[in-house]
Amino acid sequence: MAEHRRLMTMSAAGNRTKLIIVGAFAALALVYVALIVLSGGGVRHGSVVSGVSIGGMSTADAVATLDSTLGKLSRRPIKLEAVGKEFVVKPKDAGLAFDAKATVASATGRTFNPIAMVADLLGNSEIEPVVVVDEPALSGQISGISLAIDRPATEPTITIKNRTAKLKPGKNGRALDVEATSAQLVDALLAERVPITATVVKVPPLVSEASAEESAALARSAMANPITVTAGDASAKLKPKAIARALSFTVVDDTLTPQVDGLVLQRALDGKLAGAEVPGRDASFKIVRGKPIVVPSVVGKGVSDTELATAVVAVLGNEPPDRKVTVTMAVREPEVTTEQARALGVTEQLSTFTQNFPYAAYRVQNIGQAARNVNGTLLLPGQTFSMNDAMKERTEKNGYTVGFVVGAGGVFAEDLGGGVSAATTTVWTGAFFAGLERVSTQAHSIYISRYQPGLEATVAWGLFDMKFKNDTPNGVFITTAMTNTSMTVTFWGTKVYDEIKAEFGPKEDIVPFTTIFDKSDTCLGQSGMDGFTIDVDRVFMLDGKEAKRETITTHYRPAPEVKCGKKPKPGEEQGKPGSNKTPTAQPDSAPAVVVKPDPTPTPQSTKKPDPTPTPQSTKKPKPTPPPVEDAAPAPGR
Repeated sequence: MAEHRRLMTMSAAGNRTKLIIVGAFAALALVYVALIVLSGGGVRHGSVVSGVSIGGMSTADAVATLDSTLGKLSRRPIKLEAVGKEFVVKPKDAGLAFDAKATVASATGRTFNPIAMVADLLGNSEIEPVVVVDEPALSGQISGISLAIDRPATEPTITIKNRTAKLKPGKNGRALDVEATSAQLVDALLAERVPITATVVKVPPLVSEASAEESAALARSAMANPITVTAGDASAKLKPKAIARALSFTVVDDTLTPQVDGLVLQRALDGKLAGAEVPGRDASFKIVRGKPIVVPSVVGKGVSDTELATAVVAVLGNEPPDRKVTVTMAVREPEVTTEQARALGVTEQLSTFTQNFPYAAYRVQNIGQAARNVNGTLLLPGQTFSMNDAMKERTEKNGYTVGFVVGAGGVFAEDLGGGVSAATTTVWTGAFFAGLERVSTQAHSIYISRYQPGLEATVAWGLFDMKFKNDTPNGVFITTAMTNTSMTVTFWGTKVYDEIKAEFGPKEDIVPFTTIFDKSDTCLGQSGMDGFTIDVDRVFMLDGKEAKRETITTHYRPAPEVKCGKKPKPGEEQGKPGSNKTPTAQPDSAPAVVVKPDPTPTPQSTKKPDPTPTPQSTKKPKPTPPPVEDAAPAPGR
């Protein structure tokens, strides 16, 4: 009986345990169901995107909430600062956009993990915002900013003057860190707007200071002693002065590397390797009875420029007696052979033009020097003529003297090379009527009456040039001739057009001149000249019809009337203008310009002017200027 009771008690206890377990599972099931119900079908509870809570919202509400907050913020411009500059980046232009729908999608979806459901209900879950990046657009924005920020490093340089090598240290550059700055812009899209400091990195020169110093030491060693050049049985010495003229340094990889101009060395050896070298000559042309004929080329024999330069570079750092090189003699072919010259088609006159000018000793010297330098120029097809290159820099060493120019504000001044714009105008007008392509021409700043308005040109060394291109399929040969009051240029080749004409428009936009007073001892009185604008058309005629037309527009500034002395008070007689006549609006008594070339002109002598004219004193003359020739550039095209 007792045993029976004990069994019944144990059975009851087991049933209670089962009931408890079943109840617990039922309770958990209810809690689980409740969690599922509470979690809903929208955005998971506790979801937060960059500080914006969207937990428990429907998908549509969550998208709308993010659009009105983060979406609005993402469309605001971002300010970027670097090296004292400020840039405003529009996210749309940079290809940056916040995708609210994709962000909400990552926060929706039912989970059946009870632990995750409890965590969602009791805490926050940070949702990563989805930012869309258009890489090409972002790269374009960054590139634009880089252009304003980046500065290349300045490499050290070695300049050589008077056998002295001067080392100029390099400087660091800077560059925008594109990758870091791109990441900064992406991170800033959904942040409160504060200026971002872009990442800028230092860019050092390729050549280190130590390496540059070594190259400078090599330069000094290179110019310390002569170098002996041997060719066959002949030998000659390259003096340090010649080595210095030929020596330069350029950056190769990470080193300032010596370069030697073999042609300069060749000229320094000219005639010194007697018996070994035979001078050569390019084919050229001369004019006989008004017709160009070929002057044959001559094959020479001598040292190769390249071989000479290579040999000399190898011993620049050597000390005597190891400064010796041996080179071979080789045939030196002319750059233009007789056959090539004959094939160039230089057979007839293209144009001829004479520019007159009043006599002045400085004009005869300066214009004559320019004419000598231009005479005999051969332009191959496609080559460009530069007046500055042809005339060379206007220095005493190059044969030029002091003359009158138009200075600042249209007031006369004195400078080396005054008058050469008459030569420039002559050559340009000849090229104009020869039909050659205009590359760059610059008119005077003020109108000078001896020139045809709009069809004249001037030059200034290092500032502006007169250039034209041989755009014909044939060669063009240029000859010049001089008198004390004129310069003539003639172009030879093969005509492409039957005739080239110039048509001059009226003077427009006239600006009256003003009067100024100069009480200085160096006053150069001058009459005034109105400013104006004029168009000149170049008309190309072929088979009796107009083939094409080009317009050149020139703007002339007014030239002030300059009176020497104090400005008179009201009621007093005005001071007299300077006694020296200056350009006036009226042309010279003799025509200054032939507008249209004579179709059957008298052949001009192509004999070069006397190569050794009577030297003119370079001492500045008394301030008694005749009409000026050179001027600052006129504004315009």
